[in-house]
Amino acid sequence: MTQRPEITSALNTIQILNNGLSAMPSAFDGPLAEQFSKAIDTIRAIKGRVIVTGVGKSGHIGSKIAATLASTGTPAYFVHAAEANHGDLGMIARDDAVLAISWSGETAELRGTLAYAKRFSIPLIAITWNENSALGKESDICLTLPKLEEACPNGLAPTTSTLLQLVMGDALAIALLESRGFSATDFRTFHPGGSLGASLTHVSEIMHSEENLPLVSIGATMEEAVNVISEKRFGCVAVVNGTGELVGIITDGDLRRNLTKALDSLHVEEIMTKSPATIHPDALASTAMAELNKRSITSLLVCENNKPTGLVHLHDLLRIGVA
Repeated sequence: MTQRPEITSALNTIQILNNGLSAMPSAFDGPLAEQFSKAIDTIRAIKGRVIVTGVGKSGHIGSKIAATLASTGTPAYFVHAAEANHGDLGMIARDDAVLAISWSGETAELRGTLAYAKRFSIPLIAITWNENSALGKESDICLTLPKLEEACPNGLAPTTSTLLQLVMGDALAIALLESRGFSATDFRTFHPGGSLGASLTHVSEIMHSEENLPLVSIGATMEEAVNVISEKRFGCVAVVNGTGELVGIITDGDLRRNLTKALDSLHVEEIMTKSPATIHPDALASTAMAELNKRSITSLLVCENNKPTGLVHLHDLLRIGVA
């Protein structure tokens, strides 16, 4: 079967972009590695923000890089290079660092920002392919990207070049994140909304506790256990010993598996599942969902020091948007 031309074009574009990505690791074998480390040290040392700037497609990439930096613990702001020449240079403070993006390094709109950075001794980090360009020469640190074929057959529309700029920005953001020990809890501070915010919610924030917790003591009859299961409506009941420690759980599944027995004559320890799945209240909602999926269950007991303090149900996770 003959392949349609648009599919051939798409596959060719993907291959060219993949070639660009494949070239990035080897680029770090040269001076780029030292320059990258200097960029991380410089950004870590500033008291202000990273001011990302650029125009055109590089500007769009810069806006995304600034957003990624800001959301991962590195204060950052995007200033359009053209607007900078008409007053927005005032957004750049002496405690900041400038991250300027230009594939050619000869973007005319950047000249005002370069001069401003030099005048006030503001660290200037460049992302470009041409270290001998005006931007490359004026920068304190030059992150030089490999110059490779664009996917555009005319060699005009930025494709490979913008991808490599984006990759470098993400590499900076993640290296900074890891160097700061930026945790999932820190991440949630900047991502309170949507499914991401939901996944970063702690189990303690959504669990059912106190009088809503289905509990019976060891030695209780199955009739008592069934009554608690029916009353609390979670499809399970936790079994605790005399000191309140968890010793087992009885679920709807346990009841079904023992229907042939005279349940009213049994005690909970005779059919309970020992060593049930539990989770700590400080665990993330995403971790709870993963555990539920892994075990094909609908409820998790929340325990501290082996004592049940709550219960989180599949419906609780779905309600807040954890997928």
